[in-house]
Amino acid sequence: MAGRIPQNFLDDLLTRTELVELIQSRVPLKKSGRNYMACCPFHHEKTPSFSVSPGKQLYHCFGCGVSGNAIGFLMEYDRLDFISAVEELATRAGLEIPRDQSDTGPDLRPLFSLLARCTLFYQQQLKLDSGKQAVDYLKKRGLSGEVAKLFSIGYVAEGWDQLLKAEGTTEALRQQLAQSGMAIEKENGGYYDRFRNRIMFPIIDRRGRTIGFGGRVLDNSEPKYLNSPETPIFHKGQEVYGLYQALQANKSLDRLLVVEGYMDVVALAQFGVSYAVATLGTALTSDHIHLLYRHTGELVFCFDGDRAGRSAAWRSLETSLSEIKDGRQVRFLFLPDGEDPDSLIRKEGQQVFQQRVENAEPLSDYLLSHISEQCDMSHIDGRAKLASLAKPLIEKVKDPIFRELLEQKIQQSVGIQRAITRPVQQQRQSNKPIPSHARPKPVSPMRKAIGLLIQNPGFHQSIEEFHSLKNNTEAGADLLFELLELLQQQPELTSASLLEHWREKPAYQHLMKLANWDLEIPQEIAEEEFLHAFKRIQSNLYEQQLQLLLSEVKVRPLTTDEKQQLKELLSQKSQ
Repeated sequence: MAGRIPQNFLDDLLTRTELVELIQSRVPLKKSGRNYMACCPFHHEKTPSFSVSPGKQLYHCFGCGVSGNAIGFLMEYDRLDFISAVEELATRAGLEIPRDQSDTGPDLRPLFSLLARCTLFYQQQLKLDSGKQAVDYLKKRGLSGEVAKLFSIGYVAEGWDQLLKAEGTTEALRQQLAQSGMAIEKENGGYYDRFRNRIMFPIIDRRGRTIGFGGRVLDNSEPKYLNSPETPIFHKGQEVYGLYQALQANKSLDRLLVVEGYMDVVALAQFGVSYAVATLGTALTSDHIHLLYRHTGELVFCFDGDRAGRSAAWRSLETSLSEIKDGRQVRFLFLPDGEDPDSLIRKEGQQVFQQRVENAEPLSDYLLSHISEQCDMSHIDGRAKLASLAKPLIEKVKDPIFRELLEQKIQQSVGIQRAITRPVQQQRQSNKPIPSHARPKPVSPMRKAIGLLIQNPGFHQSIEEFHSLKNNTEAGADLLFELLELLQQQPELTSASLLEHWREKPAYQHLMKLANWDLEIPQEIAEEEFLHAFKRIQSNLYEQQLQLLLSEVKVRPLTTDEKQQLKELLSQKSQ
C-alpha cells in the first residue's frame, strides 16, 4: 500500500510516544521543575539549556533555538528523513504504518518481501548437494553452522537463471528482481541473475529486513566480492554490514569495530567478537559514522598495516573529525603485515585480539604521528610545516572541547603557545549580531491567543463561537481560525500532534516558536488570559466592522441587512 502517511496515524503515534523516554535513550536528562533539562545535543554548551516538556511533548533549546516533537528530534539527532523517523517511532510503539491510497508514492514493501524470499532461497541452496563446495569453504574458514545461520549466509550455484527460475515466475516479479538489483536486464530482452557461483551474505538493516547482498566467489574469478547496486531500498553510503547482528547480540555497545569485509565480521563473531561491522565496498562516509554513533560512543577502525590500509585509515580520520562531539571517541587498529582480522584472531585467539582492540591508537595520536612523518621536527621550518598541516584538520572539528585539546597537543609538539586556529567561541561571538537595546514590542492579543492555544490545546473548549474570525483581516486570524476548527474536530490533539499538522506549511516555524515561547503567565491564570486575548480580538473585529458601516452610511443608504448588523454592533459596543 503506497502513499502518504495519514495524519490521524501521526496524531496517534505522537500521543503514544513518550518524548522524555525517547530523548533519555540518547541524551541524559535531569528533572527540573515540570520539565527535564540537558546540555543541548545539537550545539556545545556547559550550562544545560535544552528543555523537554512532558506536558507539551516538545523539546526546545534556549541556546541555539532548535525545537520540535518526537519526529523532529529523530530527524535532527539521528539524521533521518521524515519517513524513516516515523518508521522508527512506529517500531518502538509496535504499530504498522498505514498509507493513504490517494497518494502515488512508491510502495517498497514488495522489494523487502522479495529480498526476504531471496535470502531463504540462498540458504536452502547451501543445504543441497550443489552447495557442498560452499559448505566446505565455510568450514575451512572455521565457521560453524550456528554462525552461518546467525548471518543468514547462503549460496548460489553456477548458472545464469538460478534465482530467476525460483522467484521470477512472472514478468512483474522479474521486473522486481531487476529493480532490487538481483537480476540484470539484457539489451535484447530477458534477464539473467546478477549473482552466480557465490557465497551470499544478506545485508540486513536495523529493522531486520534484507536490503541487499554481497557475494564472494569460490574460485579465482573477478570480482572477488560483488555487492548489490544502489536501489530504492539500498544505499551503500548509508548502511554497514553486521550492525543488525551486533545490536541483537549486545544490549549495549561500548564500541563498534569497523573492518573491511564480510568474512572479517563473520569470523570475528565466530570467536566471540560480536561488535564488528563492515562498510559495503565503499569508502567510509559521514552518514556511516553518524549511523554507528547512534549505537555507541566509540569507533575503532581496523585496517591492514600496509600502505593501502594506512591511506584508507587516513581518509577515515578526515571523515571522522567533524563528527566527534559529546565525548565520542575514534581509535585506529593497524594489523601486522599479511594479516586480516579473520586470520589474526584464528592465530592469536579472542583474548589477544581483544587486547589489540583495547590498545588501539587514539585519533589524536594517529593524526600527529601521520603528519609528523612529513616534517623534520629537528628544524623550525619542519615544526612550522607541521602546524600548517594540522590547521585545516583542526578546523574540521566542530566540538569546541575536543578542538581545543587537539590544538593544545599540536602546540606542545611544535613548541608554541599561540593558537594555531581561531577559537570556535571567538568565531561564534564575531558572527553574533550586535544586540538591540530597544524596548521589546508589546504582545498583540492575536499572538498571545495563538501561543497560549498551541501550548494548551484544551483551551479551545472555552470558545463557543469563532467563525467570525473568517471575516477578520488581521494578521494571524486565519491561522487562529484553522487551529480552533481543527481542535473542535479533534479535541484530543496534544501540542506535539497539533504542530505536526503544519509541518509542510509556511506557518510551521512560526508556530514552533510560539509553542516554546515563555509568556511568563502562571499556568493557573493562563486560560483566563487566553479568553481575554480572544475577546480583544473579537472586540477589535467588531470595531473594524462598525467603523466601516459608519463610513458607508455617510455616502449611501444602508441595506436592511447592513442596518441590522450596525444595530447589533452598536449594542455589543455598549455592553
